[in-house]
Amino acid sequence: MTTSLARLGDRAATASARLNWLVERVCAGLAIVLVLDVWLGVIVRYFIPLPLTFTEEAARYLMIWMALLAISCGIARREHIGVQLVFDRFPRLGRRALLLLFDLLAFAFFAFLVLYGIGMVERGMKSFTMIYGVSKALPFAAVPVAGVVACIQLVLVAIRDQARFDSGADSNPEPGVPEPAIADAEDAR
Repeated sequence: MTTSLARLGDRAATASARLNWLVERVCAGLAIVLVLDVWLGVIVRYFIPLPLTFTEEAARYLMIWMALLAISCGIARREHIGVQLVFDRFPRLGRRALLLLFDLLAFAFFAFLVLYGIGMVERGMKSFTMIYGVSKALPFAAVPVAGVVACIQLVLVAIRDQARFDSGADSNPEPGVPEPAIADAEDAR
């Protein structure tokens, strides 16, 4: 039982890392396009008298997509300082239960976000963006898409970390960070 749970935890860790790798690349690409878009907007506004009005709207939608997708990257690494402060104060058994509770609450929140986001997309199909004249469903789709990715990442991370608790690897104070990263950080101190 423990070995099958450990294998499942390893598979979940691999899937989580792959999903995170993909989302990080998408976010980096969006960030590059966002910076170029804002840079172009500044240049045409202050240096070259061209009426390029699309840059502001593009920047807004790129930022929304990038920020919402980046949520799953934080989930993959368990990067939430407030939760970590609470988590560190509990003994091993309490940590495991608290971690599961946090994961369930976060999953419920992101599942709600998916359902609410689908409604947003449906309503957005009837309205159009000011400059592009395209349906607002595209920018609004960032909410349910990010919610789905966050839910998937939460399930993978929960399986990974619960398997670590079963294997006795609770010496890691940050459940989302692989042990070698913790060892390197401790060596640096």
